[in-house]
Amino acid sequence: MSGARERLVVIGGDAAGLSAAAQARRLREAGALEVVVLEQGPEISYSACGIPYWIGGQVSDRDRLLARTPGQFEAHGIDVRIHTRAEAIDLPAGTVTTSSGEVLGYDRLVVATGGRPVRPPVPGLDADGVHGVHRLADGADIRAAIAAGAERAVVLGGGYIGLEMAEVLHARGLAVTVVLADPLPMAQLDPDMGERVCAAMGAMGIEVHPGEPVREIETGPDGVVRAVRTDAGSYDADLVVLGLGMGAEVSLAREAGLQLGRTGAIEVDRSQRCVGHPEVFAAGDCSQTFSRITGEALHIALGTHANKQGRVAGSVIGGRPARFAGVLGTAVTKVGETEIGLTGLSSRAAELAGYDARAEVVEGTTRAGYYPGAEEIVVKLITERGSGALLGAQVVGGPGSAKRIDVFATAIWAGLTAEELAGVDLSYAPPFSPTYDPVLVAARVSSRIEQG
Repeated sequence: MSGARERLVVIGGDAAGLSAAAQARRLREAGALEVVVLEQGPEISYSACGIPYWIGGQVSDRDRLLARTPGQFEAHGIDVRIHTRAEAIDLPAGTVTTSSGEVLGYDRLVVATGGRPVRPPVPGLDADGVHGVHRLADGADIRAAIAAGAERAVVLGGGYIGLEMAEVLHARGLAVTVVLADPLPMAQLDPDMGERVCAAMGAMGIEVHPGEPVREIETGPDGVVRAVRTDAGSYDADLVVLGLGMGAEVSLAREAGLQLGRTGAIEVDRSQRCVGHPEVFAAGDCSQTFSRITGEALHIALGTHANKQGRVAGSVIGGRPARFAGVLGTAVTKVGETEIGLTGLSSRAAELAGYDARAEVVEGTTRAGYYPGAEEIVVKLITERGSGALLGAQVVGGPGSAKRIDVFATAIWAGLTAEELAGVDLSYAPPFSPTYDPVLVAARVSSRIEQG
């Protein structure tokens, strides 16, 4: 597209796309930059992470998951078009063809098509009663199934979504079975920490069947799901929920000829520019990112990264230099009263990356042991032998445990050693922690062992 006024077209109206659009608009006058956002669905800017909690009733109203409306963006000069799918990108021509047949020229393009739930080639996976947890419509369908009398749920997968859905369905009174191919839930954790999560789920009354890849979704004569079959047996179900992770939605990018990385997501540089196409950017779950520790290419579908990547793209489009700084994979979740946090490399990942790594585990309490409400907490700290550099950390414990992972994430981000972290001035009062917080205890133990 040519002319004095440039046009930015954004494909995707959620975290990454709208962050890019908003940041570009802040930095460029409306008279200098036209911003058009294409969203194939009926909503924009919603919290997919909140869907399990709407299903569970912790969030009472679906609309509370909507952060912004099209009208709010339009008030700031951003043209948001819902129910408008991008059908094709013509890179040489600099155009996007929409589902309405319009051909939109662009000077800058942001591809923010997001992710898609992983759906392995299992017979019956498209049956009535099998649901993803990706869009608000998915949440509405699951809520309707519960209201219609579903009593038995099988959750496929033991990652973040799998755990969260198992928790909320159990809280809604359904009998819940979790079936996963991995040896333990939360495969991102070291096995000893994953075992603690598995034990906590069992103590809640959630059945966990690890090491059992799904072979078939069995249906009745009406085509509605009735069971999940693995090599070990068949598990009755009125409702099946997919929690197998998220892949990158790259069909549009692939057809256009944009380069995909080794993870299968769109390959970008650190300014979120697509390789070979400096006028095209990609951000969010459809794009490849990298580990801040090892530099290795990664694909991690998290809203935190999507918002930051979108902002980087929007800054560059708006004329302000910016670079994405990488990820540690920091995340938290919970199942029942058990909280889980992780950041950086697991022991296995550190080994595969070539580190001579060691791991230390400490057990403690979330508050002073004598203070009411003190809960058990287990902290695992992974460091490099010799240098004491922090590589990763994992936390499993009762209420008040998980957000301690942010201290470890900050320390790894800043390049601290275990000895340096052990000397950090963290807060203390009996209602919040022991005198020595478990974070500091883990760092102190690791640094003492390192010192011999």
